[in-house]
Amino acid sequence: MSLSYEDVLAKYEPVWGLETHVELGTVSKMFCGCSTEFGAEPNTHTCPVCLGLPGALPVVNEVAIESTIKIGLALNCSIASWCRFARKNYFYPDMPKNYQISQYDEPLCFDGYIDVEVEGQTYRVGIERVHMEEDTGKNTHVGTSGRIHGAEYSLVDFNRAGIPLIEIVTKPVPGCGALAPEVAKAYTAALRDILRALGVSDVRMEQGSLRCDVNTSLNVPGAEWGTRTETKNVNSLRSVERAVRSEMIRQAGLLDAGTRIKQETRHFSETTGDTRPGRSKEEATDYRYFPEPDLVPVAPDAEWIERLRAGLPELPAARRTRIIASLGLTNDEIQQMANAGVVDLVGETVELGAPAAEARNWWQGYVAQKANEREVDAAELPITPAHIARVIALVADGSLSTALGRQAVDGVLETGNDVDVVVAEKGLKVVSDTGALQAAADEAIAANPDVAQKVRDGKVAAVGALVGSVMKATRGQADAAAVRAILLERLGVPE
Repeated sequence: MSLSYEDVLAKYEPVWGLETHVELGTVSKMFCGCSTEFGAEPNTHTCPVCLGLPGALPVVNEVAIESTIKIGLALNCSIASWCRFARKNYFYPDMPKNYQISQYDEPLCFDGYIDVEVEGQTYRVGIERVHMEEDTGKNTHVGTSGRIHGAEYSLVDFNRAGIPLIEIVTKPVPGCGALAPEVAKAYTAALRDILRALGVSDVRMEQGSLRCDVNTSLNVPGAEWGTRTETKNVNSLRSVERAVRSEMIRQAGLLDAGTRIKQETRHFSETTGDTRPGRSKEEATDYRYFPEPDLVPVAPDAEWIERLRAGLPELPAARRTRIIASLGLTNDEIQQMANAGVVDLVGETVELGAPAAEARNWWQGYVAQKANEREVDAAELPITPAHIARVIALVADGSLSTALGRQAVDGVLETGNDVDVVVAEKGLKVVSDTGALQAAADEAIAANPDVAQKVRDGKVAAVGALVGSVMKATRGQADAAAVRAILLERLGVPE
């Protein structure tokens, strides 16, 4: 019988940490000129270098180094004046060279931090290192299991092999108590927002351009930290939180039963919300690291670093503080926005010209509802502040009703198209023809005589049913206030 979360916290303290892999948004790969475009036909973006053919020599992508330095600076890291690449040796079908070019004991960026706020308390998450490496290819295991075990056969696509990959490794994070899962999620969200602000990656978790390995351990208060497990390739904010919580409960059950925690990698199930065993966790010695002989060291000079520092954009934490101050909101309103994860989204929508109240209503209302239906955070939906600001503008000038605005949002979520394209394709337009609205009102009255009589008898609230009938007849394209006024006029009832 599994323990409750409260039982876990009564006996054990959690320690967590994340290894976050970020695909950079460069035009070409890390060590060759092949395209990084997502979604191409399998094995069409490859060459002798990224396929690891004999005699092919790598050359470092300068933009990738620049992007990594920007990330390090934004994470309050020190930047190494000299560092080297290393070979990380392992054998798997998605790594054509049978080793990965990475960094080991000499990362480009190190010793930084991010501060995150959860339930009014600030937690500092230390950054151990930010280092550069290349991504692997993609295995597709064909069969009912979807995994290598039980697959009929496997296919390998090397288009992703060699794409610039940045690994951001936190220091172990103790001291979060019951909020450990929430702090891990908040850290991931903060990191994603910083990377997006820097413009170095599209951080699309659903496409794998940002993915997390979640390390979790438990210990009795006052004792040494326990043995950690690593949950691989977690690909949403919600799943980061669930993975930490699930491992805490699972490990506590084992410890209560006197069973030793095995250091291993595990896989997270989006369906069940728990983890499954993968393989035993390797140590650094298992990878037989040694300096990459085909690449020269990286030695960024101080002037270049300071030029990049001066060119950093306003970072999310500073922008959030400025936005909150400019909106003039109460503490309760700010907390509601923070709980919904929409502070930055509302702020950006307001900066694009939308009224603050309308921006809050849309993000905390209809958009949050859609996020809940998909079991993601609002920021993970394929809709932006620019989309919402445009919907608000169209509703404000009468081009769309609120109901049609919601249909426009649905269209953006379905297609990813701009709002105006969705409006044109779906024919979303407010019906302003008075004659057409009067005809629809007469039909609604005729079809609902009992309701119409209630309104005539003074139960004006009953007119809502007739308004709904007209709105249905006009596919939501009428203005509800105008429809109500017409109905009351036709029924001889004063406003």
